[in-house]
Amino acid sequence: MPVWDDRKLFEFLILESAQAGLSWITILRKRENYRKAFARFDPKKVAKFKEKDVRRLLQDAGLIRNRAKIEASIKNANAFLKVVEEFGSFSSYIWKFVDGKAQHNRIASTQSLPAKTDLSEAISKDLKKRGFSFLGPTVVYAHMQATGMVNDHVLSCFRHSQVKKLSR
Repeated sequence: MPVWDDRKLFEFLILESAQAGLSWITILRKRENYRKAFARFDPKKVAKFKEKDVRRLLQDAGLIRNRAKIEASIKNANAFLKVVEEFGSFSSYIWKFVDGKAQHNRIASTQSLPAKTDLSEAISKDLKKRGFSFLGPTVVYAHMQATGMVNDHVLSCFRHSQVKKLSR
């Protein structure tokens, strides 16, 4: 479903980068733990995390205890805030890549879903240029799907038409 709220977009960035190389269900099962550990996904608070916070997070069995992913979340919080400063909101920045409207794909089956697209590669490249990490084109495409920027619900799914109606 389309997401325009900055805090929710930041939440998905953290969760998607943590999910890299893992199954999405693994992250969904840990979502509430991430919410608590990462200050309810407040980018201003996460950006202030220090090494002691990294150590604390590495000890939390409710998270993916990968130092690079945890450090990327803190780095991404700082980059996120810079984007907000430049564009007024992260939402304004990220949705400009699709002209503010979800792209509606006509997917007949999940076997035909792409792992990444030219657009996710372009967004990933721009994010990296802005200081983000652990957000390669495949992770970015998953983020686009999760936040409704791209409607990859199969045509037979009830959500396909719901997302279409909610698009700006």
